[in-house]
Amino acid sequence: MKYLYICLLGMLLLFVACTGKFRDFNTDLSGITDEDLIIDDNGYGIRLGIIQQGIYFNYDYGKGKNWPFQLTQNLNADMFCGYMHDAKPLNGGSHNSDYNLQDGWNSAMWTQTYSYIFPQIYQSENATRNVHSALFGITKILKVEVMHRVTDYYGPIIYKHFADAQSHYRPDTQKDVYYEFFNELDSAVCALTNYIEEKPESVEFTRFDILMDGKYTSWIKFANSLRMRLAMRLAAVDPGKARSEFLKGLENVYGVFEADAEKVAVSTKSGYTNPLGEINRVWNEAYMGAAMESILKGYDDPRLEIYFEPCTDEKNKGKFRGIRQGTCFAHSRYSGLSKLSWNQSTDAPLMTSSEVWFLRAEAALRGWTLEDEETCYHNGVENSFRQYGIYQMGDYLTIERKASDFVDAFDSDNDIKARCKVSPQWNPQDDKETKLEKIITQKWIAMFPEGCEAWAEQRRTGYPRLFPVRFNHSKNGCVDTEIMIRRLNFPGTLQTENWEQYFALVKALGADDNAGSRLWWDTGNNNLE
Repeated sequence: MKYLYICLLGMLLLFVACTGKFRDFNTDLSGITDEDLIIDDNGYGIRLGIIQQGIYFNYDYGKGKNWPFQLTQNLNADMFCGYMHDAKPLNGGSHNSDYNLQDGWNSAMWTQTYSYIFPQIYQSENATRNVHSALFGITKILKVEVMHRVTDYYGPIIYKHFADAQSHYRPDTQKDVYYEFFNELDSAVCALTNYIEEKPESVEFTRFDILMDGKYTSWIKFANSLRMRLAMRLAAVDPGKARSEFLKGLENVYGVFEADAEKVAVSTKSGYTNPLGEINRVWNEAYMGAAMESILKGYDDPRLEIYFEPCTDEKNKGKFRGIRQGTCFAHSRYSGLSKLSWNQSTDAPLMTSSEVWFLRAEAALRGWTLEDEETCYHNGVENSFRQYGIYQMGDYLTIERKASDFVDAFDSDNDIKARCKVSPQWNPQDDKETKLEKIITQKWIAMFPEGCEAWAEQRRTGYPRLFPVRFNHSKNGCVDTEIMIRRLNFPGTLQTENWEQYFALVKALGADDNAGSRLWWDTGNNNLE
């Protein structure tokens, strides 16, 4: 892995400086000077630009780019959700893949966000609160987008008391964090709505917007759609709150993402480069996961050839072959299998209209709305197809197709029967659980390659049914092979550098700090009745 050891050393030093002393997180480490902020009226926009790039953490703070993304997302969420796997035998073949979790990898989301991105969010909130309500609202939306990914990794986080020394930077339970997310989105929608009414033609943020089109109405749509995503996460654990928040987003006058072109993605048109493209094209460390092979090939899904490339080795040339997680391979034979089609200039997706339609399908299934669940489901699949220029569905939604068994390209001991048992075809006579499995399986396909959201939804619902690891080397057997990994541990240095805060986080978690402990919204029951 390129630069891995240098990066891990740098992260270790960063942990010593920052993680153990949370007050240091309030120091801006981005390298942005006061002079930078006043040039060409950059004061507000430059911070928002950093935050937008920071979601996928590809802003160069002087320590290089791309490797933070690999540690924060690609070596955990992207793999745990079944999307991808590295073809190199990292750490001798035993690492996150077989639940021999690497603290230096799994602490990265926490450290990078609190060291660089949250300070920018905090400063942007303070700078815009009383002088520019629209940019204040955008900051709030970005805050929720950034931090829901963090809490969905670890559970409790420091949120409401960030920069609050008097409260000793007290952590919040995940329930409190989610409730505060909804409050933040309330503030954002209110601020943006008022600003639009006062200045309907204002477009001053357009040149700084690298996620959408610069229109404040589009940001309200994002806030509404994001509210629906987060509300659905609470469907099993807090259904009353989930339903009310979902409807608040869906029924807002400015609407939600519906058309196939409506999406949120970090654009590469203004200098940002997609770190996944670098990892894939240059480092050769992003390959198709076994679950993707099983489901896409079994469904004869045309997105297979859009997401991935055929194998290049002589044995499998022209085929699409993936890698099963947890096989502890110590060879490089998989390096000729199917890489991703993504490159450095591919926009990095965060949310699409297809996801929103699948959210609406599940809401209808749960009886929250009077919408037709089948129509919403079909819209989700069709929007995903059209997003990639596929305008003819053929018989995809009418023929009963099932996932295929996984056959390892080189080692038959890794072969396993298909776990996913549903087809894309919608049958109104199916029970609710089967319908939910179809909705989430298609949502999982459509959200590729956004592994953070895919992993969260797979844990929430249990769908799609992924292959278990072949070897489970979790510490003290804390991760059940069939139930699979549920979260990441808090950064290891917290235990030695700031025991009080670590103890407070574990108390807020309400369970042991290990990868087998479920998060608050992860109930193990979809509560459909």
